[in-house]
Amino acid sequence: MFTVKMHRSGGDLILAAADKELLGRKLREGPLRLEVLPSFYQGEDADEEILLNRLSMCTIANLVGEKVVNVAIRAGYIDDGCLLTIEGVPHAQMAKM
Repeated sequence: MFTVKMHRSGGDLILAAADKELLGRKLREGPLRLEVLPSFYQGEDADEEILLNRLSMCTIANLVGEKVVNVAIRAGYIDDGCLLTIEGVPHAQMAKM
């Protein structure tokens, strides 16, 4: 299960999506830090269909978690060579131009 939340910033529609079990985690590895803040990521519970719908709508996406990132890779939104991994958890960002 995923959690997805849409944010507006200026003309951008930003998707924050995470594997639900990662909410509240603070990931650290070397100089990399990522906090999976519920205030940013926690929104509606989502399955793959909802996640893909939100990815099609957004202009920017911030994705964290193996399941979320794998869906985005399979759908062609993310290149698997462009991932960060922090404490074994994949993180990807996307911007549509």
